[in-house]
Amino acid sequence: MQDLIEWFIGTPIKIALILVLAFVIRLAVIRAASRIIRRALLLRRDRSTSVPATSETLVDKNRHEQRASSISQLFKSVISISVWSIAGIMALSNLGIDVGPILASAGVVGVALGFGAQTLVKDYLAGIFMILEDQYGVGDLIDVGLVVGTVEEVGLRVTRLRDLTGIVWYIRNGEILRVGNRSQGWTIASVDIPIDYETDLDQVRKIIEQVADEITTDSITKDLLIEKPQYAGIESFSGEAVIIRVVAKVSSDKQTPASREIRERIKIAFDREGIKVPSVIRTPGQPTKY
Repeated sequence: MQDLIEWFIGTPIKIALILVLAFVIRLAVIRAASRIIRRALLLRRDRSTSVPATSETLVDKNRHEQRASSISQLFKSVISISVWSIAGIMALSNLGIDVGPILASAGVVGVALGFGAQTLVKDYLAGIFMILEDQYGVGDLIDVGLVVGTVEEVGLRVTRLRDLTGIVWYIRNGEILRVGNRSQGWTIASVDIPIDYETDLDQVRKIIEQVADEITTDSITKDLLIEKPQYAGIESFSGEAVIIRVVAKVSSDKQTPASREIRERIKIAFDREGIKVPSVIRTPGQPTKY
């Protein structure tokens, strides 16, 4: 009876101390890891934003906060599982339970699950590396091969996309072999315009340069551009038309509105200067001609 009383007095206290210590260690490690991650990403953000906006290192500040949150959540899960697993084993040991067979069984079960759930493990590992490497984040427009869409959720196992038609796609991370991210840094807004074959190209170049100056200095439209639009030259030509190209470096989320604004301004300028655009001729069963 005395031994039983001593066991009831000592063992619960030891287990309680183990659990309290595990809680404190978990909380301290999570806070320390979160601070280190946020400071590292903040330092990287400051280095990136110290470069002029025309550089390829243009980075959205909100993206760093999002990435810090994702990585912190990942480390929080790993730390919690590790700490509470160790605490549970120590508590069982204080209860007099032989943890050796439990550890051996857990190892066997882990190996069996590893062979039987290789796809699941592959998906989780791919998700971890995607988050750590910042391949994409929520709100990014990405191309994963068969689908082009906006990222709505990045999980450890699946990524949820919404394509341009509104369809939601769930893609396993382990099946994503390549990713084209259209939302990191800058992109090129490209505009192809057909003009009549007899049109003076020097005049067209001067008009486009004037339009580029107007867009760049206009207080309403200048925020669409990172650099001034440039006359790139002739993209192609035939007996009916000459296709000229105008390009501009823009923010990743401004490609479409910038392209539309450039087209509209050029159209107005061409009308003012009498530059003709060839009429479109559509023949059934034949390619469109100008």
